[in-house]
Amino acid sequence: MAKKETKNYAVIGLGLFGGSICKALAEKGQEVLAIDINENQVNKFAPIVTQAVIADATDEDAMRNLALGKFDHVFICIGQNMQASTMATLIMKELGAKDVICRAESPLHAKVLKKVGSDQVIQPEVDMGYRVVERVLEPNILHYLMLNKNVSLSDVRVENQTMVGKSLRELSLAERYRITVIAVTHQNEVMVSPSPDFVLAYDDRLTVIGQATAVDEFNQEASAN
Repeated sequence: MAKKETKNYAVIGLGLFGGSICKALAEKGQEVLAIDINENQVNKFAPIVTQAVIADATDEDAMRNLALGKFDHVFICIGQNMQASTMATLIMKELGAKDVICRAESPLHAKVLKKVGSDQVIQPEVDMGYRVVERVLEPNILHYLMLNKNVSLSDVRVENQTMVGKSLRELSLAERYRITVIAVTHQNEVMVSPSPDFVLAYDDRLTVIGQATAVDEFNQEASAN
């Protein structure tokens, strides 16, 4: 198995959101530079990341000395201080950071961050709200990811007895629902790019991609009893 590529990440702001990103990246064996103006927060994460530094993200000279322009990804998780996160974003882009990912506290904040050059804007509370609603309204969908405004990637559990015992070829999902099956999970075994002759069993999980409306339509069919 090929060794997973290691990239370097900087995380600015070590609150709940930024801290969770640090932990997740460290657990994946990635190189992480953690930055916060608060010494206690920096000391808290120093043992788990590659390097932890006390610095002000709005200080351009300090950020330049840390060579942040050379990082593959920079997370700006300051959040609550709109002015500081906006200034930090502007500085990162001026330093040449390849991918600047920012946390926004509001739609207005998100709009400002995009205006000053943020490559990706995340609103954790909003995103979580949508996920909770999706889970309640569509309990049959195990995982749901919007790739853009129209296309989604989802894991759908097969509970419809009329689908059980039929092959993917027989079900003609691409023609009937305009979705593509990219993987099947059967008894905890994952099969990527499954054969058209694969026969579905009850509780199999299909990873499908397609227009969001088409995926929703297929989910309703797959969950029907």
